Amino acid sequence: MGSLDGKIAVVTGAGKNIGREIALTLARDGAAVVVNGRGDQSAVDAVAGEIRDFGGRAFGHLADVSDEAAVAAMVGRTVETFGGIDIVVSNAGLRRQTPFLEMGFAEWREILSVALDGAFILTRACVPHMIARSGQGGQQGGAGGAIVGLSGVSTHVGTPERCHVSASKSGLEGLMRALAVELGPHGITANCVAPGAIDTVRGAAAGQLPSTLRAAGVPAGRKGTVGEIAAMVHHLVGPQGRFITGQTIHVNGGAFLT
Repeated sequence: MGSLDGKIAVVTGAGKNIGREIALTLARDGAAVVVNGRGDQSAVDAVAGEIRDFGGRAFGHLADVSDEAAVAAMVGRTVETFGGIDIVVSNAGLRRQTPFLEMGFAEWREILSVALDGAFILTRACVPHMIARSGQGGQQGGAGGAIVGLSGVSTHVGTPERCHVSASKSGLEGLMRALAVELGPHGITANCVAPGAIDTVRGAAAGQLPSTLRAAGVPAGRKGTVGEIAAMVHHLVGPQGRFITGQTIHVNGGAFLT
């Protein structure tokens, strides 16, 4: 038996890179997983297929997390299929590199609508089901729900040409702190994981990796792996992480020191 047996997780932005590894990691430990993406059905179906191939339970579902109706439909399908929700991983986000004076309001809003508005819409839709599942036993042992938002080191080191990304992730961290306090009585934890430079496939819109995040500037002397980020998320949502809430956990090889 895995430590997440019987748990139901929704992981957004899970068709590739960090989100994919989080979905696979939670599923390997017993959780049923909803693999969410925004536009690539084949990618989310492939991840869900991997999970089913090793005996896990999963389905892929396309939903733009900035769209309330789309999120409501995904949450409804999750509850109908698996019986509830225990774990929410808000990983969906957009990367852009644009100088501040060239940035239009539409681009600013596009970035915030996914990483910040999307996290609000997603958690607002999921939390009632999490409360129903956690009940009065939520503060004991491995019971209760868990929310994890994926932030990033950029918001802490002041990366140029990414002020919209930094603002969205700062807001996400504030949201998690507030939820930790408000939802704690229901046995629900809320935390952020802030990855540093991770070895992933970058989309064209993300631009070049900022010099501050390249391996040569990281004390550990390398990029992190998606598995290292997934392992931290797994710890926070599992029974060993029940006394950790309201925190931003940095996984960055020393690129930013708290």
